[in-house]
Order: sequence, then structure tokens, then C-alpha cells
Amino acid sequence: MKAAVVTGFGKPLEIQDRPVPEPGPGQVLVRMEASGICHTDIHAAHGDWPVKPQPPFVPGHEGVGPVEAVGTGVPESLVGKRVAVPWLGSSCGTCRHCVSGWETLCESQVNSGYSVDGCYAEYAVANAGAVVAVPDGVSSIDAAPLTCAGVTTYKAVKVARVVPAERVAVFGVGGLGHLALQYARLVGGLVTAVDLEPDKLGLAHRLGADQIVNARSHDPVEEIRKAGGADVAVVLAAAPKAFEQAYRSLNRGGRLVMVALPADDAAVHVPIFETVLGGISVLGSIVGTRQDLAEVFALHAAGRTQVIAEPRRLDEVNDSFGEVLGGRAEARLVFQF
Repeated sequence: MKAAVVTGFGKPLEIQDRPVPEPGPGQVLVRMEASGICHTDIHAAHGDWPVKPQPPFVPGHEGVGPVEAVGTGVPESLVGKRVAVPWLGSSCGTCRHCVSGWETLCESQVNSGYSVDGCYAEYAVANAGAVVAVPDGVSSIDAAPLTCAGVTTYKAVKVARVVPAERVAVFGVGGLGHLALQYARLVGGLVTAVDLEPDKLGLAHRLGADQIVNARSHDPVEEIRKAGGADVAVVLAAAPKAFEQAYRSLNRGGRLVMVALPADDAAVHVPIFETVLGGISVLGSIVGTRQDLAEVFALHAAGRTQVIAEPRRLDEVNDSFGEVLGGRAEARLVFQF
């Protein structure tokens, strides 16, 4: 099979011929139809974060396709079913986080495309208990971005407890942001879209944003405060400055939701006096659970969301990374097999 492999941090990925893996006990073999490019994959390939993967490895955690084979202990009935392979490759299932429905906080979790080989390949093995069924009404090219970009932003809106008529500022309108905008609107939020790129702000306008702010030419804090201030700010731009701006745009009682992960373990200054007197909450939101992803798929199958995705070939992986890093991708890029 063809696979895109990270052979060393910062090096171009190599397209290699590898044997098709065999599913072990409790695993399934998935034939990839689509696999989305997440910025996390680029961070992994560059070794940007404090906990690093070990090259060589295959990135990718937005994989979608039919189950081709199953390992021992897995029902044969899964063969032929289309599933999504998400970031959470497995968890212990017994810690307090797992048993309370927060398996994404498990300290023993395994992550697809990071600690185990992922979906930038024609075939991938995955834990049978971690994959999520993809409804017939959701295409594979749409399901791929929903498997991470969708479920991550859906969870962020959930964690923020957005209520109707609250203003939600979305910082970063890309692969994640164009979906965050839609989820915030679904629960009745008034959405401000903040980005540096006119094309992405144009996309936000088409998707129904109530306010558009070009952070390259205008101060987003000033513009958001003119509109009444933000009750929730969801930060999807991997730049510390965006986090600072998001915090300063908040009203009293506001919630800052941190989602993006900048390189080098960057820090943000949070003033204690303002935070306490203003009753401001600072929340970290990690990717959603299997149940969250099932809900994301159900909403999309019902026609409530729109995925903006452009197809790419696997052998275009390095150019595609350049598109993402250069801000040239309108939203999500997806490998089609």
C-alpha cells in the first residue's frame, strides 16, 4: 500500500510502499476513502509539541472508509461498514474520565497518527471500540473533516454552554473555524468571525456570520466591543496574540475557550484582577468523544451543516502542508484514495 511517512522532524514526508497491516485482537482494518489534513498532523511532522511522536510514523486522524477485515474478538458484521478513525485511537476504559464519558481526558490514551500509525495511507488499523459509524447520508469527503475539525469545534461550543442571542467570537476561520461558526449559529449564537485572510472572511459571510472582522486591518477587540462585546470567544488560530485579543474582547461573565495549540508550548497572560472581578472563565477544550462525533454526523446527515473541503492526492502531501501553513487553503484539504 502507499503511505505518507514522517521519517524525521521537519523533513518532507516520503511516499512509501508498505505492507497492508493486519488487524490484531480487538482491531479493524479500514480501507481509506478519504483522510483530512489537520494542522495537528503538521505539528506532529515537525515535532512542535512537548510530547513528540517517534519517527518513522504515518500521520492522520481524519480517516474514513469501509472495514475490510477484523481481528479476533471483533464481530464479523463490521466488515463492509463505513467508519471514521478519529484522534482518540483508544483509552483505558476504566479511569474516572473514561467511565464518566470524558475518554478524551484519559491519561493512558493512544492517538491516531501520533502515537500509532494513522490514516495517510491506503489502509489503516484501528481499535474497534474507537471507530465511529458514518451514516449513509454523509459522504466520505465530508465525514473526514467532521471526524476532527467538526467534533473538536462542536465540543468547544458545548463546553462553552452557548445560549441563544449570546455573541460568539470565532478567532480563525479555516478548517475548524468554518464549522465552529455553524455550530454556534445552530444553538442560537450571534457569531463574529475573525481572521487575517479576506477569502476566509468571505467564506464566513457566506456561512451566515453576523459580524466579520479583518484582524489585519482592524483591531478585533475594538470591533467586537462596538458590537456589544463577546460572551464566548473560541480561539482556533494558533497564534498567542489571538488568545490575548479573544480574552480582551469578552464581556463580564464571558468564557474564553482555548482550542488551538501553538508550537513551543506558548503561554498567554491572564490578568487575575480582571478575571476575578469580571467572572471570566478560561476553558481548555480538547477533541470531542465518540458520542459527540455521532452527534456531529447526525447533524450533517440532517443537512444542518456544510463542509468546505478540497480534494488532494496523497502524493501531494508536502505541497498540501504548504497550502495550510501559507493560509492558502480555504478550509479543509482532504486526501481522496
